[in-house]
Amino acid sequence: MDFSELRKAVEEVELVDAHAHNIVALDSNLAFIHAFSEAFGDAVTFSPHTLSFKRNLRDIAELYGSELSLQGVEEYRRVFGMQSICATCFKAARISAILIDDGLQLDKKHDVEWHRNFTPLVGRILRIERLAEEILDEDLPDGSSWTVDSFTKAFVSKLKSYPLYIFGLKSIAAYRSGLEINTNVVKKDAEEGLRQVLIAGKPVRIANKNLIDYIFLQSLEVAQSYDLPIQIHTGFGDKDLDMRLSNPLHLRAVLEDKRYSKSRIVLLHASYPFSKEASYLASVYSQVYLDFGLAIPKLSVHGMISSIKELLELAPINKVMFSTDACAFPETFYLGAKKSREVVFSVLRDACIDGDLSIPEAVEAAKDIFARNAIHFYKISSANSGVSSHSNLPQKLNDGLDIDVSLVRIIWVDGSGQHRCRAVPKKRFNDIVAKNGVGLAFAAMGFSSHMDGPADGSGLTAVGETRLMPDLSTLRRIPWNKQDEMVLADMYLKPGEAWEYCPRDVLRRASKILKDEFDLEMNAGFENEFILLKSITREGKEEWMPFDSSPYCSSSAFDAASPILHEVAAALHSLGISVEQLHPESGKGQFELVLKYTICTKAADNLIFTREVVRAVARKHGLLATFIPKYALDDLGSGSHVHLSLWRNGQNVFMASDRSSKHGISTVGKEFMAGILHHLPSILAFIAPLPNSYDRLQPNTWSGAYLFWGNENKEAPLRATSPPGTPDGLVSNFEMKSFDGAANPYLGLAAILAAGIDGLRRHLSLPEPVDTNPNPEILQRLPATLSESLDALHKDDFLKEFISDKLLTTIKAIRKAEIDHYTKHKDAYKQLIHRY
Repeated sequence: MDFSELRKAVEEVELVDAHAHNIVALDSNLAFIHAFSEAFGDAVTFSPHTLSFKRNLRDIAELYGSELSLQGVEEYRRVFGMQSICATCFKAARISAILIDDGLQLDKKHDVEWHRNFTPLVGRILRIERLAEEILDEDLPDGSSWTVDSFTKAFVSKLKSYPLYIFGLKSIAAYRSGLEINTNVVKKDAEEGLRQVLIAGKPVRIANKNLIDYIFLQSLEVAQSYDLPIQIHTGFGDKDLDMRLSNPLHLRAVLEDKRYSKSRIVLLHASYPFSKEASYLASVYSQVYLDFGLAIPKLSVHGMISSIKELLELAPINKVMFSTDACAFPETFYLGAKKSREVVFSVLRDACIDGDLSIPEAVEAAKDIFARNAIHFYKISSANSGVSSHSNLPQKLNDGLDIDVSLVRIIWVDGSGQHRCRAVPKKRFNDIVAKNGVGLAFAAMGFSSHMDGPADGSGLTAVGETRLMPDLSTLRRIPWNKQDEMVLADMYLKPGEAWEYCPRDVLRRASKILKDEFDLEMNAGFENEFILLKSITREGKEEWMPFDSSPYCSSSAFDAASPILHEVAAALHSLGISVEQLHPESGKGQFELVLKYTICTKAADNLIFTREVVRAVARKHGLLATFIPKYALDDLGSGSHVHLSLWRNGQNVFMASDRSSKHGISTVGKEFMAGILHHLPSILAFIAPLPNSYDRLQPNTWSGAYLFWGNENKEAPLRATSPPGTPDGLVSNFEMKSFDGAANPYLGLAAILAAGIDGLRRHLSLPEPVDTNPNPEILQRLPATLSESLDALHKDDFLKEFISDKLLTTIKAIRKAEIDHYTKHKDAYKQLIHRY
């Protein structure tokens, strides 16, 4: 077999080092011999007799061209100085990004920022035990003693202030009290643990098991809420560690606890000598990932190869990540990188020889292990890390990085479905807004599509103000304006108290009810139709006309719009949004962009970002993109069709478990779908919110004009679908045709959830499907106007538990204002292209 392609891939990939520590100054009191061993005291004197010491010393001496002895390398370091040896080591290592745990206390260590002199991207990992100790080392302002309540408040508050500036958390619970975390540790035990820690005096060192477990669980909860990974020391280390307690199998209670099922946990150091156990955990727990730093280069060659092979025995390749676990000395970065390339090549080569992998698969595995997995997992921007990747995810503001970013846009969606934003300077965002938000008049949620003022009867006036609180997990670099960033906002009355009008919170609460009552989650995937318009001047007036007049799926239409579509796809890719399909649609100048399904709360976020991208990229090319439901009354309209499915424990449970189920849909799927069908007339007020929406919802336009469902029936408002790959006779999801681009996706999906939950609670029956063209003499016509839909909403009370009376009043008032305005001004809809 020819392994030259694999060797080239391994040697040329630029590494992402996902776990390392600070380098110390040349005159630090930490002796250079500690670059080779975890031993301290008298034990370190024996380290020169280990296999790894002899090999690693030889590699460094060869790199420097120095005498092959510890003294010879130390002399070289003194003569050439820190800047020179760092430049030499990092150039040879070819590391493009480093994530540094700076919680290790080292004499004369350089700060995180200093390391940017030698690698393009440097990020921070926050050690939770060190943060807790720093808090307890400080006195309370009023002179009182720390209690669990006061400590928890300070600790959690501090943790929540960091997500903008870090890439993950880290725990060294294994060093302090072991990995057998008690997930049910009670406050009383934590209080006693805190008391014992404080009695021991300052500087505080936390080793009490109850307090360590309590801190770990508090941190894990915060990490999960901000979608931050948490690294956990497992396996070997220095002699402070009781290795009997560092076996990752001890984490079973945490991994089995449903409260933490969405966390993302990294087992560090290949868990050596428990590498097989770590591999098993990564194979059976979706939240477990692996990192093999320290095992390479501290073991013998045989030990390193065996350990990596054991990790790959069961663990998915896309869960295994490189790091150096370098510490104190730049040489440790070089050794970790050099030996990792050699070992991973050896392991992947053997996998090819054994028949586990083909050579192309091994090449991709190498790129994943060394860079792409970490880029995706830690959400690192590959543009800044210099790594070619399929996962260009957003980079966080971090330790003074991205100094070119000048403004951050804070985006929300109002009651009429319009996107709005406020921009603040980056420094103010970091210093104040990220934590405290910005003010917004209550009235802003009551605006209609035609006027920036609250609708009559909305209950919202000039009095009162909500807080737009940035959701830092949605912070993204703006692809078309790279010096700026954007973030989605929640609405709060005060910290911890959501405003009842907040659309994102409405959807979260509805999703929680579905989860709590039925242990279900709703996934959603949107198909976005939009029209590209070009400006012309006629008789001195600006007019907008379709960019193209080509027919459905025309190659010439795609060619004409190709620069725009490519840029849109690339921009969405950089935001972590998966595009499944792009094609010209049937309307003049119309295109469709299909997004991959995901959990419905994230699907709504993705939809907002997608609309922003499409409009901005079109504007950049001198065009106007509009999602208006019906641009031309004599042409086809634009929808935002949404595909929905129900999931439990990672399995699609909308789909029947076997072919014996009628229609290929499970019982819960049929009841959920029946609830939506039953309430669809009133749901339309949320998902088709403009009078113009009903110009689209016409018979024989594949938009769903009658009240029925069908199997692969494009005229059905609810269409059961079996995309390629679905087993014969089964249905994987259903499509709602009525959803359009003027809808607020959070409120629309919340209304759909509420209806589906009503169907589940009442065990509603799904009628027989209509698999022919709908017969208007038999089938009920869905509301033909917004007025009819609003009447249906007035008569339907299923939403009260899900959407507050005040917000419902506002939504109804906005819809009434839309009806009144567009009834009086027949051509006013033409201005909607500038709002949607």
